Amino acid sequence: MTSALPGIESLGDLRGRRVVVRCDLNVPLDAGRITDDGRIRASIPTLTRLLDAGASVVVLAHLGRPKGTPDPALSLAPVAVRMGELLGRAVTFAPDIDDVPGDADIVVVENIRFEAAETSKVPADRDALAARLAALGSAYVDDAFGAVHRTHASVDELARRLPSAAGDLVQREVEVLRRLTVDPRRPFTVVLGGSKVSDKLAVIDRLLPIVDRLLIGGGMCFTFLAAQGAEVGASLLEPDQLDACRGFLEAGKVVLPVDVVAASAFAADAQTAVVPAGHIPVGWMGLDIGPATVELFADRLVGSRTVFWNGPMGAFEMAPFSAGTRGVAQAIADLTDAFTVVGGGDSAAAIRSLGIDEGSFSHISTGGGASLEFLEGRALPGLVALGDRN
Repeated sequence: MTSALPGIESLGDLRGRRVVVRCDLNVPLDAGRITDDGRIRASIPTLTRLLDAGASVVVLAHLGRPKGTPDPALSLAPVAVRMGELLGRAVTFAPDIDDVPGDADIVVVENIRFEAAETSKVPADRDALAARLAALGSAYVDDAFGAVHRTHASVDELARRLPSAAGDLVQREVEVLRRLTVDPRRPFTVVLGGSKVSDKLAVIDRLLPIVDRLLIGGGMCFTFLAAQGAEVGASLLEPDQLDACRGFLEAGKVVLPVDVVAASAFAADAQTAVVPAGHIPVGWMGLDIGPATVELFADRLVGSRTVFWNGPMGAFEMAPFSAGTRGVAQAIADLTDAFTVVGGGDSAAAIRSLGIDEGSFSHISTGGGASLEFLEGRALPGLVALGDRN
């Protein structure tokens, strides 16, 4: 299956041309230090392809949510340095859109969200910014799958002002996600975690009719458990989603935790205990799935030919609550005859932080929110602007 999007080859001969590339470089920083360079590494193949074709490149990207004003803590300067290390060539950093040198092979422009017009709800403002950005090159490539669900100037309007194409990363993301919804190999198992049921309602509604099994962990599992009448203590609960959960449970495909790691507080040094999923002590909260649930989920994953996982099984950032996510991730990684897709966001971060081999998965998405909206069947503005009609 191939993407219906125009690829880089549609832009013709790129020798001597300057190409504006929208990348997703929204990496986590700690005091200016990059703690996970996965998104930078994901941008390298497309950038290398353009440079090898004889083009010079201007990279646009965002970092965090600066709300239209410069914030030194969200500068892309460290990202430009790391990109240069990965490319093995000099990368110039431009502090402003209007200060991009014309003689550099590759330039990273400062955080595009420092420009208020980038995320403006006024189309004319976004279009005015897109006109300035279009002056930077003669063609546009969108390789920022993590941003294609946004109606932003560098994603939507800019693609309409220049000859445009999808980068290799975006092409691959679309191909993979379409494979999940169009005749997936069976059994098809989906693993969902994360905090809230409300964040996953639409994707559950879309996928439930086509999956064979749906394994639910993370904070969202407690609303499902409560829908069955279970005692969930002080765990995260969305009372307004109980009826929706009951409806999903009626399909008979949902597998819920049988035990959880409960804690006296949301803290790494809190008192903890493994308890049955439906009997969390009053005042305590579930912060991870338990060891019996890891075994249950691993058993349900055996034999799967297609697996999609989005959302951690618990508060994996804290050591006492990381075992569930690690166990489920490893169970997916161990599948030898399955097409396994990790849906980006916290799931991808968990794989890297827990030291699980990324090469064990068929595909790790760079766009958590974009992946979910694609699977929900929404038209994503960035893809529509590139000519996608599927």
